[in-house]
Amino acid sequence: MSERKYSVIVSDLGNVILPFNYETAINKLELVEKGLGHQFYDFLKSHYSIHRKFERGDIAQEEFIRIMLSALDNKVSAEEFCNIYAKIFTLNEPLISLLAKLQKDYILILLSNTNKIHRDYGWGNYPFLKYFDKLILSYEVHAVKPEPEVYKAVEKFTKKPPEEHIFIDDIAEYAKGAKCMGWDAIQYINFKQLEEDLSGKGII
Repeated sequence: MSERKYSVIVSDLGNVILPFNYETAINKLELVEKGLGHQFYDFLKSHYSIHRKFERGDIAQEEFIRIMLSALDNKVSAEEFCNIYAKIFTLNEPLISLLAKLQKDYILILLSNTNKIHRDYGWGNYPFLKYFDKLILSYEVHAVKPEPEVYKAVEKFTKKPPEEHIFIDDIAEYAKGAKCMGWDAIQYINFKQLEEDLSGKGII
């Protein structure tokens, strides 16, 4: 049992609370026209900097949609694109049940590299969001993990010392970024492993 005293649990969203799969979007676009889904995904991967800038809030939503529709040869409308692009999430129900318990004893913060389309059309109305005291979203704070500014945005809200924060993220680089700030961190692999790690730290 760890003697470290945590007061804040910070969780990533995608592939932790909400597994996501772009295959869902690819398959829907393939129904529009054969090959269109893979054409889009290839564009997204080869122009990842555009996606990243959108997550950081450096590109306006209208501009991002214009670029993506162009990559789709304008074969879907803006509204259709937003729905297809954002409805890629499923729920990690065991973790959501755990959040309901943790929020009774800890400050819970959601820290996500995300964008406004994914929030507005994808995950923004999920009931589990009520468990969080604050959502720190990359496009709103104009910083993305593992940039120090995004972790500082959390600390600005919690007003707690760095060592009282523990971060859960599936990406090792982002967990390491938190540790560089003086936080503790767990790389999420699966729910059983997370339970074991949290238990070992005296959190559950």
